Amino acid sequence: MNPSRRNLLKYGGLSLAMIPIVAIAAKNDGMRSSMKYKDSPEGDKECSGCVQFVAPNACKIFPGDTEISPKGYCVAWVKK
Repeated sequence: MNPSRRNLLKYGGLSLAMIPIVAIAAKNDGMRSSMKYKDSPEGDKECSGCVQFVAPNACKIFPGDTEISPKGYCVAWVKK
C-alpha cells in the first residue's frame, strides 16, 4: 500500500466518522419554520408539556434536532 492510498483511506474513514456528529448538531430549520416553532411558550403550552417532547431537548416531530427548548412551542403541540 503506497502512502497516498493509505492517506486516502485514513482521511476517508475520518470523514465518514464525522457524518453522525454533523447530523447530531444540525437544526431542522425547514421543519421548524413549517411547524411555526419558537423558543417561547404560547400561553400555558410549552414543549415540556407536550406528548411529542423527548427530554432533555428533543422532539419526535423534529428528527435529529437536539436544540428544542423545553419552554418552546409549535403548532404540533399536544398535551401530555
